[in-house]
Amino acid sequence: MPSIFSKIVAGEIPSAKVWEDEEFYAFLDIMPVAPGHTLVIPKEEVDYLFDMEDEGYARLMLACKKVAAKLKAATGCARVVVGVWGFEVPHAHVHLIPMNALAEFPFPERTQASPAELQAMAEKVQASG
Repeated sequence: MPSIFSKIVAGEIPSAKVWEDEEFYAFLDIMPVAPGHTLVIPKEEVDYLFDMEDEGYARLMLACKKVAAKLKAATGCARVVVGVWGFEVPHAHVHLIPMNALAEFPFPERTQASPAELQAMAEKVQASG
């Protein structure tokens, strides 16, 4: 079944398109964190960003760079924050959010990790596939 994003690309669901090329589509998020919050997606349906083939992933990041430059120019923001959550829609997508300060970004609460916790995780990651 096509994702909601595939339906947007196909024109079955309206969107506020800000940019597209033959491979990618960028449109404004309907639940923005900040004005100009944009999603950049591959037109090809891929559920998980890191399941994309390397060349397509690299081209997606270059598309994000192009769109981020347009957002920065249009909004006058200090930076465009990049985020990938990947849980909302089963279609790879990158969030580009114009920001002027880190305090504007809604990070979840963070806690200090101990050196032992950091070392244990580092070893676990190093030993993984």
